[in-house]
Amino acid sequence: MDDPAPPQAAVTVRFFAAARAAAGLDEERILVSAPATVGDVLEATVSIHGAGLAQVLRRCSYLLDETAIHGHETAVTDGDVLDVLPPFAGG
Repeated sequence: MDDPAPPQAAVTVRFFAAARAAAGLDEERILVSAPATVGDVLEATVSIHGAGLAQVLRRCSYLLDETAIHGHETAVTDGDVLDVLPPFAGG
């Protein structure tokens, strides 16, 4: 008998401005083991896109399902959308 697959969460990550340039795309679906946090999603994203994106992420703010979050410990669930927002010119 096969062991069931560990639970996963599929999170859509949308990149804006400098984050989009560093990632090389507008959005992607990231699979992480559940339960998961924003930090887990960001770590998985950096493992795909590398150090250039990691540098940009240090300056970013984030929206999870259109709500501002403060801290990478925020829980994510399957189907969530994480917006990555670098500082924009002028503010």
